[in-house]
Amino acid sequence: MISEEKLLAAKILIIDDNILNVQILKKILSNAGFINITATTDSTQAIPLYKATNPDLVLLDLNMPKVDGFDIMIQLSTFNSNDYLPILVLTAEEESVRFKALQTGAKDFLHKPYDHLDVVLRSRNIIEVRLLYSQIKNHNASLEQQVADRVKELKDTRLDVIRRLAVAAELRDAGTPGHIYRMSHYCQQLALAVGFPKDQAELVLATSPLHDIGKIAIPDAILLKPAALEPHEFEIIKTHTTLGAKMLSGNDSVFLAMAETIALNHHEKWDGAGYPNRLKGEDIPLVARICAIADVFDALTSARPYKKAWTIDQAMHEIKRLEGTHFEPRLVEAFSDAIKDLKVVSDLN
Repeated sequence: MISEEKLLAAKILIIDDNILNVQILKKILSNAGFINITATTDSTQAIPLYKATNPDLVLLDLNMPKVDGFDIMIQLSTFNSNDYLPILVLTAEEESVRFKALQTGAKDFLHKPYDHLDVVLRSRNIIEVRLLYSQIKNHNASLEQQVADRVKELKDTRLDVIRRLAVAAELRDAGTPGHIYRMSHYCQQLALAVGFPKDQAELVLATSPLHDIGKIAIPDAILLKPAALEPHEFEIIKTHTTLGAKMLSGNDSVFLAMAETIALNHHEKWDGAGYPNRLKGEDIPLVARICAIADVFDALTSARPYKKAWTIDQAMHEIKRLEGTHFEPRLVEAFSDAIKDLKVVSDLN
């Protein structure tokens, strides 16, 4: 319910070209206890005054020079289409005019000459509806914001858990500190460069850190072996793709579905010589083709126990050399352009 204090403090706007009518209405409303009354006899000021005061009640005459009451209601409905228009029309016109006023936006009528009690009661009714409407609207907006905040909190928590899981996998491979962070940003930039919508590029940013999650299941003796791997050991390393996909499968989440796709396919090659399924060309999912370039680029530009970090120019030369075999030519060209807009690699650490 609306308190009497709040009801009497409601903002009232009177628009009538007849100064005597304005004075009568102001006196009736003031005597009834209303304390916040604005009035004008210039109908051209109706819209500016409405915007300035945001009234809880508009007492509006229909027959006015320059701009009549119907035009004012049409303008108010246009810029205020999602709000409750608290319009109380002042009229002595016939029934057809009143019907037209209702169709245009009026909520009720005051008939001339004015009856004091009629003015007060009808005004109070519209004000109460308007204040209740605003109260509900504000409450709904508050609830929507709370839901949005909660959804964001859950999303942020989910992403944090996933990043921590990806870091756990990365920590088992001591030669690649910061790789998942840098690589995921390269993925996002390339995704944007080839036309991904912003939200989809952000999804690539969030899911690509899980590309090597399957390495958690690779034995330390092989994963951390300082010497060159034997052929059978490399075959075991290659299973991190299928293992990672298996870890991420079994859920209808769009997020996990993309992560699974990346984990399984990021070592496939454009010419079909990759693994685990020797997919070729566009049979390789686009997100995996994007991640393949970002993964190799970061590996080249990062220092490893067995090599120094390559410069960006050196790495791009190698990426271009592998165009058409390891990587899709279109993506190589897009990445070459996108990398110019990235911060230097060390800034992504």
